[in-house]
Amino acid sequence: MLGEVEVAGGDEDWKTALRQTAFSAYQAFMRHPWACSLHSATPEISEARMLWMEGVLRTLREAGFSPNMTHHAYHALDSHITGYTLWLVSLPFDSREELLDMAERFIPQIPDRYPYVIEHAQEHLEDPDPNEPSEFEFGLDLILEGLERRLDSD
Repeated sequence: MLGEVEVAGGDEDWKTALRQTAFSAYQAFMRHPWACSLHSATPEISEARMLWMEGVLRTLREAGFSPNMTHHAYHALDSHITGYTLWLVSLPFDSREELLDMAERFIPQIPDRYPYVIEHAQEHLEDPDPNEPSEFEFGLDLILEGLERRLDSD
């Protein structure tokens, strides 16, 4: 599965390169939902895994991050990719329609004293705005923007 993932590097700036490789890994895990938990549970040294890690680490170091910040940045990226994907593939539905059905059944059961939970559940019923990032992209962008602020402050 990791052989399908785009390795960071090339002519892009560091944020673009990391965004592309993270999104590529996320998409590959989504194509192979079984692979994410196996990837997390198996500290196997494979050529594909080493290439991906090296690409991310090299991109961070060449952008100017210290070895320590590179360590933290790598784990923030990897845990977002793996954690978000594990959460998504473990949901008890396979389609947006199933999610909508579940939300419609769930919302009336929420006590009124939890207005923000109700509001959040109702957001799931809204059609996604094609101009907004997905939840995965939103989290990834937060990580990359935070890393950029750290790099600029050093």
